[in-house]
Amino acid sequence: MSSDAMPQVSIAIPSLNQGGYLEQALESIAAQSLRCEILVADGGSTDCTAGILARWAPRLAWWRSRPDGGQSEAINEALRHARAPYVAWLNADDALLPGGLAALIGALETHPDAPAAYGDCLFIDAVRQSTGSYRTEEFDADRFAWRCFIAQPATLIRRSVWEALGGLDTQLQMAMDYDLWWRIYRRFGPLLRVRHTVAASRDHLHTKTNMRRAQHYREAIAVVRRHYGRVPIKWRLAWPVQVWARALRQRVRLAQHG
Repeated sequence: MSSDAMPQVSIAIPSLNQGGYLEQALESIAAQSLRCEILVADGGSTDCTAGILARWAPRLAWWRSRPDGGQSEAINEALRHARAPYVAWLNADDALLPGGLAALIGALETHPDAPAAYGDCLFIDAVRQSTGSYRTEEFDADRFAWRCFIAQPATLIRRSVWEALGGLDTQLQMAMDYDLWWRIYRRFGPLLRVRHTVAASRDHLHTKTNMRRAQHYREAIAVVRRHYGRVPIKWRLAWPVQVWARALRQRVRLAQHG
């Protein structure tokens, strides 16, 4: 491939039985105004994913479908094949918005010292209707220890930074993105906020966050302790609402949907 045709962004898609959403994620990348290479690491899906990958194979830079060690390992494996100067990952049930990548790249090229950038992010439901927005803030370590205000689908990282850090911590399966943002900050400095809505995060019944809320919260607390040195009391006070109440709401939602 000539230098003129080299991709500007490498995007990994980890997937496992997300065939109902995967094609929308792929289309949202293909619709960007930049040259993107797409790398799909499927964990051996048993739904309609195989057919989708077969149709998209000519447009994928790399893909595989087999059991793996989980999401973090899958993303790391996919991005080992990355060639572009910027990398990201997009979960198979999320989507980029038109112009999203261009906004992030533009910000990073304007601020060459910034190791990564993050924009605003919508929440969408199973049928892609907006249900709200992620509360994003300017980067501040003390505030970041209180909550993760960076929405993973709305991020872009310099490949040099990703490779220097060795990618995601494969011991984490829920809060690996929160851990990565901390590691980027500690080694390279604050991540750059971009005031542009660049992605959509899908909330549906079977997301890992909804299904494994307690594990997610415990991992996030461990990440804060590791990188901040202590855990703000907010995390303990919020546990009943963020874990118990949301778990109860999840059981009700699952019962309502049979």
